[in-house]
Amino acid sequence: MVMSIEPIAVIIEKLKAERDYDEIIYMTPDGELLEQAICNDLSLCKNMIILCGHYKGVDERVREHYITKEVSIGSYVLSGGELGAAVLVDSVVRLIPGVLNDETSALTDSFQDRLLSPPVYTRPPEYRGWKVPEVLLSGDFPKIEAWREKKAFERTQVRRPDLLD
Repeated sequence: MVMSIEPIAVIIEKLKAERDYDEIIYMTPDGELLEQAICNDLSLCKNMIILCGHYKGVDERVREHYITKEVSIGSYVLSGGELGAAVLVDSVVRLIPGVLNDETSALTDSFQDRLLSPPVYTRPPEYRGWKVPEVLLSGDFPKIEAWREKKAFERTQVRRPDLLD
């Protein structure tokens, strides 16, 4: 099944007559792989349309004449683009100021600096003999930050060395 051009063209043209769109995104396995930098850029958009195909996608003319960006969430195929769109929306919306309780927390997430996040801990400082690293209990914020940076690099080196290329 391929989605026909006419209903898609009609709705996109109607929407564009009502307001400007920074991006008209098509979710597709052959699109650009979704990465944090794309999310960061899209979080600055005022308006966007996300189009989801189903099964074999949409008439190619839609892609040629309306779509400004094509995005994939991975090297696999889903029945439709709806789940990919949900992933895209969640990864972008959380970067918009006011969405998260602490606006700066998204800046320290994995991938913001091409590194995975360092380990995180909660209270109590010791549980069953398993201890939180002393430096995190020290109150010495420059040392804590240096520890976090080191651990983020080490974790990335072991789990996702491709990010360091």
